[in-house]
Amino acid sequence: MTLQAGSYNAYGAATVATGTPRAIEYQVFSQVTGELNRALQEGKPFADLAGALNRNMELWTALTVDLAVRDNALPDALRGQLLSLAAFTKNHTTRVLEREAEAGVLVEINTAVMRGLRGQAPDAGVS
Repeated sequence: MTLQAGSYNAYGAATVATGTPRAIEYQVFSQVTGELNRALQEGKPFADLAGALNRNMELWTALTVDLAVRDNALPDALRGQLLSLAAFTKNHTTRVLEREAEAGVLVEINTAVMRGLRGQAPDAGVS
């Protein structure tokens, strides 16, 4: 994906860490996904989930900006798939905030992206 360091505030802490761009991207996805998982635990207030959803949207917005850069090195097909996931994430997040949908699918999407960043094949149950 090659998220540009400094292109978005959410990456600030992660870009201080050393590593490849993919490793940094993985770290950011891991942090945000962990926050979503913690917010989904039983008994947590909805405000915790709303905050985690906001940070997840910040991540996906930054990703969308990076994918839209003309010199992004990803293949067009993968860029298109990721942009579709970003659009789905935005729409689904709105539905979760309106209490019309569950947030678990957002965790599944992030986890699938993390697997891709690690070069792992997706699980059969996660599309």
